[in-house]
Parts: sequence; C-alpha cells; structure tokens
Amino acid sequence: MDYSAARRNQGGLYEGLYRLVMRRNSVYVTFIVAGAFLGERAVDYGVHKLWEYNNLGKRYEDISVLGQRPTEE
Repeated sequence: MDYSAARRNQGGLYEGLYRLVMRRNSVYVTFIVAGAFLGERAVDYGVHKLWEYNNLGKRYEDISVLGQRPTEE
C-alpha cells in the first residue's frame, strides 16, 4: 500500500471541518455570518464585564448618598 494512498484516506480534524464548511458557498457564508455574530456577542459581553469590574463602586447607582437631600434633625 502506498503511503500517499493511506494518507488520503485519513482526514484530520481541520481537513474534515474544511470539507464540511467549504462544500457549498451558502454554507461558507452562513458559517462566516454566524461566526461574526457570535464573536461580536462574546466580545461585547467580555468588554461589559471588564468595564463593570473596573468601575465597581464608581457608578451613579453604587453611590447611595447621591440625589438625597440632607436631613435636618
């Protein structure tokens, strides 16, 4: 058995994924659009969590005395 013939029968993970995604143009475009959407959501979530972590206690909602009138006793 020839080595190149044996190699052709074995497909790696990336080769299988490539064959699955690149089979048709519609599948490729759907894969790109879905990946861009999910990537955008992941980045948005990460940046939001990072912003909240860095600004903990500094937001308007976190400061309890803002907007209250001083009480005179």
